[in-house]
Amino acid sequence: MAAAVPSFLPLSLDSSLRPMLISTSSSSSSSVLINRYHSHSLSFSSTRPAAGAIEASSPGRVVFLDDLGLYRLQTIDKYKREGPLGGSWLEIRPMEDGEIDPIIQLLSESFIESMGLPPRYVPLLTFIVRQYVMGRRLLLPHAVMLVGFYREDGKEPELVCTAEISFDTFGANAAPPTPVPPKGFPYICNMAVKKDLRRRGIGFQLLMACEELISKMKTKQKVYLHCRVIDTGPLKLYKKAAYKIVKTDSRLVWLTLQRRKHLLEKEVHMEQDATIAVLDNHVNQQLS
Repeated sequence: MAAAVPSFLPLSLDSSLRPMLISTSSSSSSSVLINRYHSHSLSFSSTRPAAGAIEASSPGRVVFLDDLGLYRLQTIDKYKREGPLGGSWLEIRPMEDGEIDPIIQLLSESFIESMGLPPRYVPLLTFIVRQYVMGRRLLLPHAVMLVGFYREDGKEPELVCTAEISFDTFGANAAPPTPVPPKGFPYICNMAVKKDLRRRGIGFQLLMACEELISKMKTKQKVYLHCRVIDTGPLKLYKKAAYKIVKTDSRLVWLTLQRRKHLLEKEVHMEQDATIAVLDNHVNQQLS
């Protein structure tokens, strides 16, 4: 069985980086350009006994997947959610290699804002987020990052949002935020929408896209995510989408310089067939 690819950084960045960034400074950020291109082709084999395990993902090396892993990778590759939104157009799909830099920039700026730190910290956070995103990229098809492009009339499509999904234990962060979600269940995190395009329904559509993709990938029906206690706006969005709070951090978490968070869950209708359900149950037994 191929060894698990290490997770470089457990993100929620608010939980992981706040203690370090409080005493660190850095220079101002440079601009990032979007350079889109298709990802490298991969080679597959279903002869390995590992449950969807990835041996390597870099160009020129072989990726070994079992039947379930191959099914999931094909499902991710084909996935797209698109349609009109308030007179404009929104397309959400899996991230491609050429979109890594703008996504890193968007995440860095979003987390800097959420932690209340000055813009000069963006370059430092960008470096750390890059290590994380590159590491998570290797975990396909156990985890994926979605991106959204928003097109207004007469304008070029603009990359405006992102979210990350882990589908199983293999794709989960080694040190998830508290309250810790149950192992082996789908988990949504690192949702970010460009600041000047918020309150247009993009975040809600991004959440729906995450759920829609999860419904094609998993047999476990409960999906989990975190929301900081102070973030009343996002909490309203999650409750609107039928998520419910199942656990909340103790106030003692403040002693670790972290924000208190709610853990929320929702049951999602699954669309996969019986064969995949049997395979998925077998996978989770092996990885538990």
